[in-house]
Amino acid sequence: MPFSNFEVLIAWRYLRARRTDGGVSAMTWISFIGIALAVMALIATLAVRSGFRHEFVGIILGANPHVAIYDIAEVNEAGRVDRTLEDYAAVADAVRAVDGVAHAAAVIRGQVLASYNGRNSAVEVIGIEPQDLVTVPLVAEPEFRQGLLSEFGLETGEGMGPGIAIGSGVARELGATVGDRIRLISPDGARTPFGTSPRVSTYEIVYIFQVGRWDIDRTRVYLPFGEAQSYFNRDGVADEVQVTVADPEQISQYILPLLQAGGDVQVWTWEDSSGAFLTALQMEDNIMFIILSILVLIATMNIVSGLIMLVKNKSRDIGILRTIGLSEGSILRIFFLCGSAIGVAGTLAGVALGCAFAIWIDPIFSLVNFIAGGGVWDPSVRLISALPARLEWADVLSAVILSLGLSFGVTIFPARRAARMNPVEALRYE
Repeated sequence: MPFSNFEVLIAWRYLRARRTDGGVSAMTWISFIGIALAVMALIATLAVRSGFRHEFVGIILGANPHVAIYDIAEVNEAGRVDRTLEDYAAVADAVRAVDGVAHAAAVIRGQVLASYNGRNSAVEVIGIEPQDLVTVPLVAEPEFRQGLLSEFGLETGEGMGPGIAIGSGVARELGATVGDRIRLISPDGARTPFGTSPRVSTYEIVYIFQVGRWDIDRTRVYLPFGEAQSYFNRDGVADEVQVTVADPEQISQYILPLLQAGGDVQVWTWEDSSGAFLTALQMEDNIMFIILSILVLIATMNIVSGLIMLVKNKSRDIGILRTIGLSEGSILRIFFLCGSAIGVAGTLAGVALGCAFAIWIDPIFSLVNFIAGGGVWDPSVRLISALPARLEWADVLSAVILSLGLSFGVTIFPARRAARMNPVEALRYE
């Protein structure tokens, strides 16, 4: 055992509150509370950071393809860059045979204007087969839904297009719900001898979904693949083949096999499209950890103040202990125990508070939102629909190591000062 029983006993007696040492007792409590709050803030921030990244990446992977395969860009007769795939069915079949590919589907993409009851909204239309849409996890199993996904693509009436699915943000912007009929207006419509006329088609909403990411819910509309080919003048071609893989976190290992299977194509992964967000999140994580580490350091400095006061008040005791035979090492360990005990107790309390905050973040945030009168969380700014928290033991361990390391480190200086105190000087005026 590194500490003798009498050293632990003396350290414990010094830490106990007594009237004559009121200042020391107050500093002990201040140090304890400061470390507990600092560790709590660090763990809570790390939990929110991990939750935000997990939620953000989860929505990206659950509502978007892991890889998009395009044709090599070419300039067509009209002078426009053309990336459409003419042999999209063969490319999709070849890609499905790649080891680790879970699904591959040809899609059509385009931007149009949606209109309903005098309200308009710019939307992104994705043309996809009904059997492929049900494989999109956060569309098939969203946070919120209205209508039936099984009715997507079914005929809804004479002179009407097939049933479509739209995001909850689009529905809210248009003031539409399931059963309502909206118009999709594209400036690049039917080609006539007099030029290109706008295309206007009416579709019935059969399914409304909310995946939890504002920029998806606010813009996305799903149209059956064949209807989208006709609507966007893409007869016989597809804009891209969207691929879902078994392990999207290791997406780089799929790039070469997909290129070899697809032939003369190029690929665009989810990391390519969201790399800026992920880099920004990582940079923010590092900066927040450094800032909160400084906060923990400031909290542990209270231990130094408390121990210096304790050494000054206990100078007579130190002189007596040295006179009866205690070594410098024993005195150092006694005061080291005093300081480190405060650090350990504060760290444990901070871990408990931080974990409780992460576990019960929803009611806590609801209370804050209620007190603030609502509107604290704006999905249009933060992209996701709620404040997430994900408690990971690696984050808790890093907070504990940081707090204990700083607590033990700052305790050395006042403990060494006590150990090197001359017993004659300590007892001179007694």
